[in-house]
Amino acid sequence: MAQALLWQKSTYSGGGEGDTCVELAAALGFIRLRESDSPATHLRTTATPLAGLLLHLKSGH
Repeated sequence: MAQALLWQKSTYSGGGEGDTCVELAAALGFIRLRESDSPATHLRTTATPLAGLLLHLKSGH
């Protein structure tokens, strides 16, 4: 049986109930990302590349 993912909304998504939120879920050593307005489509990565992406985005590049 597949493990159900527990999606968590990003704190930077504005806190509202709209569909403009980034959500993350962790399972089996991977992190999954999706947009709440398109929940069937998600990306799968690990912590190191995700941390690199977040550092790059925060740097303003």
